[in-house]
Amino acid sequence: MAAKDRDRTSNRSADRSSDRFSTATRLRLIGEQTAARVYRSQTKRQARRSRLTGRAALLALVLCSLVVALAYPIRQYVSQRAEISDMEREREQTAERVERLRDLKARWQDDAYAEQQIRRRLHYVMPGETGYIVIDPSAARQSRARWQAADRPWYTNLWDGVDKADRTDQ
Repeated sequence: MAAKDRDRTSNRSADRSSDRFSTATRLRLIGEQTAARVYRSQTKRQARRSRLTGRAALLALVLCSLVVALAYPIRQYVSQRAEISDMEREREQTAERVERLRDLKARWQDDAYAEQQIRRRLHYVMPGETGYIVIDPSAARQSRARWQAADRPWYTNLWDGVDKADRTDQ
């Protein structure tokens, strides 16, 4: 066995002496192996990134589908809330109007208020009183002009209107 060991050591020493250039070759191989390891690690990182990107894309797709699925119900909810607030405002206005009408009805139940309104609106007077109606003079002239215009044919009134328009522009 000792002979075999000697042969091996001699073979190794012979290999070492004959492989002076093999160290450079070995260094080159080690450099290539290191470069290969770096390349593999970069591709693994890129593979990890691509998986994360796929997950992110799936997450974005799920979120977008949720937004699209919830957009219509949310829009309906908002429009219904606006409609409810409009109806509440309308109900409040109607309640105020009903209250005003109840007050008015209660006032009309009073004989003094009814008498006052009848005198003012219908120009009634009590027995023994003298009623006066004051007419504005310019209003009286306008009503007379309207009565005179009614007696003439329509085309005469039309032509007079055109003449008046011409006179006011000059």
